[in-house]
Order: sequence, then structure tokens, then C-alpha cells
Amino acid sequence: MTTEETKKDHILVVDDDPSLLRLISIRLTAAGYQVHSAEHAKQALSILASQTVQLVISDLRMEGMDGMALFEKIRATQPNLPVIIMTAHGTIPDAIHATKQGVFSFLTKPFESQELLDTVQQAIQLQPQSPDFDQAEGTNTWRQQIISRSAVMTSLLQQAQQVAQSDFSVLINSQSGTGKELLAKAIHLASERHDHPFTAINCAAIPEQLLESELFGHKKGAFTGAEQNHVGLFEASDGGTLFLDEIGDMPMNFQVKLLRALQEREIRPVGSTSSIPVDVRIIAATHQNLQKAIANNEFREDLYYRLNVVELSLPPLSDRREDIPLLANHFLQLCNQNTKRPINGFTKEAMEQLISAPWPGNIRQLQNVIEHSVALSTEPLISETLVRNALRDRTSQLPSFQEARDHFEHEYLSKLLKITAGNVSQAARIAQRNRTEFYKLLNKHHLDASKFRETEEE
Repeated sequence: MTTEETKKDHILVVDDDPSLLRLISIRLTAAGYQVHSAEHAKQALSILASQTVQLVISDLRMEGMDGMALFEKIRATQPNLPVIIMTAHGTIPDAIHATKQGVFSFLTKPFESQELLDTVQQAIQLQPQSPDFDQAEGTNTWRQQIISRSAVMTSLLQQAQQVAQSDFSVLINSQSGTGKELLAKAIHLASERHDHPFTAINCAAIPEQLLESELFGHKKGAFTGAEQNHVGLFEASDGGTLFLDEIGDMPMNFQVKLLRALQEREIRPVGSTSSIPVDVRIIAATHQNLQKAIANNEFREDLYYRLNVVELSLPPLSDRREDIPLLANHFLQLCNQNTKRPINGFTKEAMEQLISAPWPGNIRQLQNVIEHSVALSTEPLISETLVRNALRDRTSQLPSFQEARDHFEHEYLSKLLKITAGNVSQAARIAQRNRTEFYKLLNKHHLDASKFRETEEE
């Protein structure tokens, strides 16, 4: 296989000097890029109208439309397409003006071949590219909300599309903020159920006493406040897909009722004496380790195997960093729809900062950082300083209530075990909890009482 066959990045070079145009084209072709040449801006616009390219390299001083005017035309129709400007008349004010307007980089002629290639490589790596589409499918309408070009996501989406053709239950395992609901909806849209409802519920957000009514419905007068019949999500999703997010937080008492509904393919509304048949495909998701939850008697093993016919693992953002430029520009465009002062893009340094950040909050955190940066930006481009400050503010903000409670529980339990030298019975009495419940708390926080006994003996 030749270098040209393996390298699919297309570059458009624009220069009214034929010899320099030919020289740059030879250099880029030798490096494995597919090069398109234009001797003036109008010819370049004609090529862009019929050909998809990943980068434009243009001379600044050209007869007729100059390089900056060409850049403005490109930005109006393809705002995410990076442009490198070359000039033999380079000055610091020219460079500052060009980069502030959104030009990716500014090269002063004559430049070294390696300098050109390094700049080209940075431009292509740091800028978003359109994800590949399945040619047999034409348009990927089923996955259009999932923005990605990474190999790991391509593999996952291929699995998702294959799974969608069956009616098996699917369990999506991933960290919070990775887009579990988007993947579930993509599976629904790729299935034969796509013309029927897709309904989502977060099991952790519904109080236990309301969960049965929310999923199965209730009859008028079934309980205080039930003033009319209520159709549950199972019945409302009939023929379609029901997405149960954070299934690991579902109360144990309700898990047996859900299992019965899945096995019998029918539900009984609260207060009703008869069952209703339902035809629903279940997709569940969790960020928890359900195998550990089963071992700790916090999740039913039979329900786990009923839900986990096929398991899909959605990778964290840190494992798909090549998607960050795509996602960042997508969120930037969404922000621009709600602001009177649109932002053109990111500086090279800002994008590098985004790509290298740890992202413990995954895509949800990335969106937060982009929105924060747009809100405080006073320039046409988001700077590295804005991104760094947004990342710092995001990590130093007050913890959520759940995070604060978990931290308190861990510290409290550790202190009890230290005081009692690992005596669980004594610690449970002090905490006014029974031993079974106390052991569950220790398992939840990965605390081993025997370690505290060893410390005391030492």
C-alpha cells in the first residue's frame, strides 16, 4: 500500500506564483498528502465547492482577492476549516491581525520544508474533521447526534448498529458524562422500532415510592394524590425502546418487580387488578460495577443477566482525544447560536490545552468548559488562558451534594474504625446501625475493618 493510499488528508494550496505553488505541492505530496492547487482565490473557491479538504494554505498577497479576503469567504461557509497564510511581506501586525481573525497560522517566506510540514500536521491534528459515513447507508441518520471520528468509537458504533437489528436487552457501561443516552437513542434509531417511542428515565432521580408508578402507571385512587389514571413509561413506550439510566441505583425492593415485568412482558399498574401486555425493548446503563453490587447483595443477579444480554462499553473522553476538536467546535457552534458576538474558534494553544486535559467529567465537563470560555471571551478566538481558567474553576467548584455526602461517610466510617480498632460490632453500635447495614456501608466505601485491627496491633 502506498503512502498516498494510507494518507487521506486533502490540502488546497493557493498561490499566484506558479513555481512556488509547484514546489509546495511537491513537498506536501512527498509527505503523503493529497494536494489540490489553485493560482488565484476564485479558482480556490471553485475547488472548495466541489472537493472536501482538511486544510487551506494560501498566499497573502495575490491579485484580485487576497489571502485574507479568501479566508473570510471560507470562514463564512466552512468556519471549522483551518487556513494557513503565507507571505513574503510578513510583519508582526499582519500576523497578529490574521491570527485574531481566526487564521490557524502565519508563515513568512522563505520557510523551511520541515516548518511547513510541522505546521500542516498541527493544523490537521488540532482541527475537527467530518466523521466518516457508512457509504452503504448513505447518511448516518441513526447516529447523527454522536460526534466522533475516533477508532474506538467507530468500533463501538459498528457493534451498536449490529445489536440494533435484534431485540436483545443491552447494558451500556460507562462513566458519567460520556453520552449513554445518546448511544441508547442511536441504537433505537437503527432498529426496526425507530418509528415508535424512545423513552428515557434516570432511576437514581426518582424516589423509590414513585418509581413503580412512574414505570408501570397507576389507577385513580390507588394512593393519596392519585386523582386520575396515569400511564406508565412501559405502556407509553409500547412498540419502542425504554432506556433505564443508572440502573445500578434502582432499589432492591423494586428490582424483583422489574424482573417480573421483563420476564412476563406485561406490567400491572399500581392499584389495578389486571395486567397489561407490553412490547418494549430495554436498554439499561450504569456507571457502577454491577458485579461488585451483586457480591454485596445490592443488585439482583437474575436481573443483571436479564438486562446484560449484550454489554457495550462507552469509552471515557480521555480514551478518544481525537474527538475533542470535533466536540469542542460543536459546542462552540451551539454557544454561538445564543450569543450576539460569535466566537470564530480556538487558538492553537487553547485547542492543545483542551486535547491534553484529563476530563474526569467527560463530555459534560467539556461542554461546561466551552460555555464558560465563550461567556468570558473578549476576542474572536478562545485563548489558552480562558480554557485553563475554565478547567481550574470546574475542578475547584463546590462538590455536588452526593460527592460531599460520600466524602463525609468515608471520613466518618474511617474514624469509627480507628476508634474501635476495627471492631465492627462496636462501630455499628456507635453509628446506631445494624451490622448488616454497617457492612454494606464499609463495602460501598471499600473499607476493610481488618486493616484497622492490623494498624492497632502494630
